[in-house]
Amino acid sequence: MSVKIGNIDLGEFPLLLAPMEDVSDPPFRYVCKQSGVDMMYTEFISSEGLIRDAAKSIQKLDIFEYERPIGIQIFGSNIETMRGATEIATKASPDLIDINYGCPVKNVACRGAGASLLQDIDKMVLMTKAVVESTHLPVTVKTRLGWDDNTKNVYEVAERLQDVGIKALTIHGRTRSQMYKGQADWTLIREIKRNPRIQIPIFGNGDVDSVEKAADWRLEYEVDGIMIGRASIGYPWIFREIKHFFKTGEILQGPTLSERVEVCKTHLDKSIAWKGPKTGIFEMRRHYSNYFKGIPNFKEYRMKLVSADTIELIEEILEEIKNKFQTEMA
Repeated sequence: MSVKIGNIDLGEFPLLLAPMEDVSDPPFRYVCKQSGVDMMYTEFISSEGLIRDAAKSIQKLDIFEYERPIGIQIFGSNIETMRGATEIATKASPDLIDINYGCPVKNVACRGAGASLLQDIDKMVLMTKAVVESTHLPVTVKTRLGWDDNTKNVYEVAERLQDVGIKALTIHGRTRSQMYKGQADWTLIREIKRNPRIQIPIFGNGDVDSVEKAADWRLEYEVDGIMIGRASIGYPWIFREIKHFFKTGEILQGPTLSERVEVCKTHLDKSIAWKGPKTGIFEMRRHYSNYFKGIPNFKEYRMKLVSADTIELIEEILEEIKNKFQTEMA
């Protein structure tokens, strides 16, 4: 049976790309879409930035037709500001609006936004209601298990946010105090999925970094779909490989070195097209080590890539990598 968010049909068991700051921009989303991801989100966008018309926040509203279905994710600490930001984001014509109640980083959570709202569920409910009332689009939420081990309150959060109209909930299997350390615990996610009151799709997030884990956790935790974040950085093929396994039961061979180089080039081209040559080349530098992870003695070429300042030179280095390391990468 298909999983639906409002009228958005995501198929039987959707794979979602997590909204990641400084990662989930249009160039990165493009290569993930090519690998078969079912649903994507923008980087999280400050509601204050949207209200102030800040250039960086406004640029993050850029979405393209080939990306659909796509959600714009917003965060903030002020209910009225979130209401206004929702109206602005709606005008960018995404398929849905997502609220970030999960970001654990200090400059978000310690300013009353992101995961901070897990300490004030009443305010979270009022904020969510305001967002739902400010758009005709489906509203979804991404959050965590709770603020810390003593306050794992996401079970209550799921019920109360469903009651004010959200259409899906993604849960990262860590508390805010864990940040990204330790292991994600999906047992509470399964409890929420089994709650007879919960009628909306529940997506699991955290630590899914292999085909085997995706397949095992799909069965073990009974979620409606899986959201993948860090494991897709430099390896968008993870979506293709998981989907292939679900369809055929076979483990797909990993990308060849040539394919890694070609997708890296595509990512670079899209980065330059969207941000311009200077910024596009500079921001692409954070991705090279991930694209070529596992290649022995690669440091010399990584240093060359991060110091190259023209597209011609970068492409020349990438061709050199392809010719020098002609082995298939698993």
